[in-house]
Amino acid sequence: MELILPDWGLVVWTTVTFLLLLILLKAFAWKPIMAAIGERERSIEDALSKAEAAKDEMSRLTNENELLIKQARAERDLILSEARKAKEQIVSDAKELAHKEGARMIELARVEINNQKAIALADVKNQVATLSLEIAEKILRKQFEDQQQQNELVSQLLKEVKL
Repeated sequence: MELILPDWGLVVWTTVTFLLLLILLKAFAWKPIMAAIGERERSIEDALSKAEAAKDEMSRLTNENELLIKQARAERDLILSEARKAKEQIVSDAKELAHKEGARMIELARVEINNQKAIALADVKNQVATLSLEIAEKILRKQFEDQQQQNELVSQLLKEVKL
């Protein structure tokens, strides 16, 4: 039975040692342990609140980024639309200018052709007149080699001319 029931002296000394240990722990260890636990609690709460704030900030930034992306896409679409319109305007202006320039060049070519045609016709007329005079002169020289025939022609012409 000794193993089951301890001696009263052992109980008293165990109780005194336990109380003394409790007093020593309360005096030297309890406050630092509680302070460390409190500090740990505050740091955990701060970390949780900072994590929540970071989560809120990330959510806000994500929404802001999505809004900026939508605005950028809208601006891009607007710029592309304006660029397409400008391209179409430039192309149509270039076509119109090309048509005007083509019509002007065709008209200049017509005028030049008409001028060249008139010059060519005048040249042909001059050549025909010159050739005609040369031929007539040769024919008349051949016909009137004789002085008698020349005098008769002059007389006849004078009769025809009425003064």
